[in-house]
Amino acid sequence: MHRKKALILELLLVGLVISVALTNSSIRILAETADETKTLESVEIREYEGIDLSSINDFKENSIKGPQYIDAENYTLTISGLVESELEFTYDEVVNSYRRFEKVVTLQCVEGWSVTILWEGILVKDLIEAAGVDPNAFVVIFYAYDGYSTSVPLQYLIDKDIIMAYKMNGVVLSPERGFPFQLVAESKWGYKWIKWITEIELSSNEEYRGYWESRGYPNYAGLEEPFFGSGPYYGITVMQIAHAETIPEFPLWIILPLFLTATLIVTLVRKRLQNRAFS
Repeated sequence: MHRKKALILELLLVGLVISVALTNSSIRILAETADETKTLESVEIREYEGIDLSSINDFKENSIKGPQYIDAENYTLTISGLVESELEFTYDEVVNSYRRFEKVVTLQCVEGWSVTILWEGILVKDLIEAAGVDPNAFVVIFYAYDGYSTSVPLQYLIDKDIIMAYKMNGVVLSPERGFPFQLVAESKWGYKWIKWITEIELSSNEEYRGYWESRGYPNYAGLEEPFFGSGPYYGITVMQIAHAETIPEFPLWIILPLFLTATLIVTLVRKRLQNRAFS
């Protein structure tokens, strides 16, 4: 009886020792790996504060030269024009030196599609204030790596707290989506949402027209005004504007001469056919 009890106690002690050894081993492994920093793949957010978000894959590629691939290590953002001192920032300086903001904003494209995205970025006004804004500056011109450009009023950037985004739906912008920075031009049509921003110029030139604006797109670009509905390009398709520097008006005076010429040709052909039939 005593031997059985002793055997049972021995087995319990052995089990306890093994359990402690395994536990200590697990703790040791966790302690060893806790100091290791691993970067996990970002996960896209699809819902924010009860709002369903579009996917970052819902965008349609419509840039003028295709996606641009910019090396963050060699990237420079320039603040120029009517400023007290021209500034240059690296990518890390822009992302890490200023307050960060999040906004859910819907991009509306003139082609008829839209996406609702959670954007994260910095206020444009914080960047330009660091350079010192000249009182004569009324317009802010944005330039992109691919040669694209557009402009918006300075007061619009200030009043609307417009951000320059480096993330969408919690994911860093991809080259296709405008890395390193895209302008979140809320309440404006999509062609104001410039991607791959490399320079921000403050200007007094209120007549400046960017890439699409110089090809007939409205410079104001407010969503409250239908893109097609008035002006010299009313009734003209987007593709017609995109592939033409100017769209000339059709000369109405030429209609009558064309009609008379066509009638004469038809009459001559008919007579020739009739002569062949009788010969």
